[in-house]
Amino acid sequence: MNYWIGVVSRSHVLRGVAGGFAQMNHGKQAPLKRMKAGDGLIYYSPRESYPDGAPLQAFTALGFIRSGEVYEYDMTPDGVPGFVPWRIDVDYQLTQPVPIKPLIAHLEFITDQTHWGAVFRFGQLKISEADFRKIAAAMGCGQASQQVSPVQPALF
Repeated sequence: MNYWIGVVSRSHVLRGVAGGFAQMNHGKQAPLKRMKAGDGLIYYSPRESYPDGAPLQAFTALGFIRSGEVYEYDMTPDGVPGFVPWRIDVDYQLTQPVPIKPLIAHLEFITDQTHWGAVFRFGQLKISEADFRKIAAAMGCGQASQQVSPVQPALF
């Protein structure tokens, strides 16, 4: 089992949670193919919306990869002509968004507390189980190590 952070604006995270899927790096396939069934995923949202939304800097959703199958989804019916991103199904957990700043000093994957945002620059990163559990606990997720039924996240 692996644990991941995906970097996505909050508005896009909420669309994924509502639909039970994950999509990263503007719909690219490669980040999703790294994930397998049962892997944990936490979304970090630097902004409310992409590209110019208000700064947020918070963990906004947590879930577990359902089957690990990556598939294309034609968004043309959603008003985005010609956009066919890759997706993977996720069982999201009931969580509360949590700001990152109080957690920075406690997370192993952040090795430079001055330039902590640099770790998120590629849109996806693998983290330790310990870091996953710390973030999950801060988000109020009591099921951080097992899959449960999909649920909607609490909104700010």
